Amino acid sequence: MEAQKNNLDTFKILYIIKGVLNFLISIIFVFYFFMGPLMKSTAQYDPSMNDAPIDLFSVIQTIGAVGFIICIIAGILTLMAGVYLGKRKHHTFIIVIAVLNCLSGILGILLGIFTIIELQKPHVKELFVKNKI
Repeated sequence: MEAQKNNLDTFKILYIIKGVLNFLISIIFVFYFFMGPLMKSTAQYDPSMNDAPIDLFSVIQTIGAVGFIICIIAGILTLMAGVYLGKRKHHTFIIVIAVLNCLSGILGILLGIFTIIELQKPHVKELFVKNKI
């Protein structure tokens, strides 16, 4: 019986690229994190900034911290999915990460949808069943 072709190795590379892009996007949130205290120190000289009902600078810093953490976690999970695709293990985990990637822009949507379609093929499912521990 001839082995049927699949795109799992291509998806493995794309997931690794997507994980690295998630790490690069997290740099934007690092700037937000440090922009809050910087703006607060410059706003000390403007008394009208002290009348705000909330501390806007702390909100900017919080957005930066939360965004950074989310991007790092998404990057790690995406890299893990790429590794598991290469090893042909953890079928359900890869599908969950593919669905979560659908929430992260056009690259994530395309990668997630095509990964789900590929993983639902019977001959691809067999590869994962063979490698189950």
